[in-house]
Order: sequence, then structure tokens, then C-alpha cells
Amino acid sequence: MASEMDAAPEVPVKATRVSFQVVEALQELDGAGVTELSDHLGIPPSTVHDHLRTLKDLELIVKEDGSYHTGMRFLEFGGYARQRKKVFEVAKPELQKLSEQTGEHANLMIEEHGLGVFLYKTEGENAVKLDTYNGYRVHLQTTALGKAIMAHMPREEVVDILDRHGMPAITDRTITDRERLFDEFEEIRERGYAKDVEERVEGMRCVAAPILADNEVLGAISVSGPKNRVEGKRFEEEIPSTVLSTSNVIEVNMTYA
Repeated sequence: MASEMDAAPEVPVKATRVSFQVVEALQELDGAGVTELSDHLGIPPSTVHDHLRTLKDLELIVKEDGSYHTGMRFLEFGGYARQRKKVFEVAKPELQKLSEQTGEHANLMIEEHGLGVFLYKTEGENAVKLDTYNGYRVHLQTTALGKAIMAHMPREEVVDILDRHGMPAITDRTITDRERLFDEFEEIRERGYAKDVEERVEGMRCVAAPILADNEVLGAISVSGPKNRVEGKRFEEEIPSTVLSTSNVIEVNMTYA
């Protein structure tokens, strides 16, 4: 891990970067002790201990059964950050209707720092369990949501995002070629929605539509479900029509909210 830390972007206050790396490691490892964190991050145990103590004193982490974990104070920060997003307040009731109508997952994503952030998700009665949760971040090009957003961003912004974050292959269907991605953007703009065919999760398909206001993309909404239920006419016509209708309602409500 030491080489990864050396390659990390420079920040004005390195101690802050290390503290945040400790927090990220606690989430990645699902809790850890000093020695495990030291080995994982490639920094001395004494340094790890100092950062853990500081984070605990600030009530940002907790210690349970000998291991440190991220604390609920992060939920307070995240809740506030989400609540101040107008698109969340407007889209939430429409997504609840969407998940009830389709019986599948309904999602809202925004772009932040070049990544896709799940701002809200709700599950219909038939929804399968997935690894996503509110606040979960993904590479934009791996999802229909992210592609719907990127398709309506200026090309130079998209290029900057791809330069910064790359195009990792999450499954063998993930788009990893830039020209193919930009070609797909043209198709998305033409038909109004994006599709994801097992590009982030094997066995799952997704249909997403952007939320636009004054030629600016505010985010995207989607319906996702297992491929055996999201296929044929339902995948090509029914779900796209429903998702597009919902995104249109959200866009109109954004204007008058």
C-alpha cells in the first residue's frame, strides 16, 4: 500500500489526507485494529494510533470489540449534504412511485468529483439485493445512470473525468474504450435514455434517463433488475417509457419547486 500512498494526489495538509485514508480503510476492511491498518496503509503503527485517537475524540469513529469502525456522525454529514440537493427532494417521491410501479430498484445518481454518487435508491417488492446504498460511489461509465449523465456533459469535462479516474472493467461487459463510449453517448442523446447490460453487476440490466434543466444535467434516474425480468419488450419499450416519463415529471417539478 505504500506505493499507492506515494502515488496519491498531493494535498496541502498531508495529515488530513492520512486521516481520511484511515477512514476509507476502516470502511474497506469493515473495521480493523491498529496493526491491520498499519499493514494495509503501509504507515507506522504509532502514526495510525495517533490518527485513530484523534478521529475517536472527534466522534468520527468508534471502537467495538477491539476494532475501530466509522461512526454515525458521517451519516449526519451525508444526510445534510443530500438534503441540500433540490433534485433529491423533488425526485424522491417520484422514485418511490417508480419502484412500486415496476417492482424493481429505482435509483437517483448525481456526478461529484468525476464519480457517480447514488443519492437515493428505493426497492420495489421484487427487487433483488445489490451492493449499492445511498452515498455509494462508482465510475460513471460502468452504469446506465452514469452514461446518461456523461452523455449530456461537455466533451472536455468527460475527457477530464476519464483521464482522472480511468475506465476500469468491472465485468467483461464494461465499456473500456473511449471511442465506443462516445459513440454510445450519441445513441443515448438520440433515444433519450441509456442502457446497462451487465456492465457493473453480472446478471443485472438497467435503464436510465437524465434529469435536465436549462441544458444542464442535474443527475439521472433509473430502474434496474435481473436480466430474466428485464428483457424483450419490457427492456426495450416498457421500462424506458416509464423512466422517461418519470424524469420528465421531475424536470417539470424542478422548475416550480
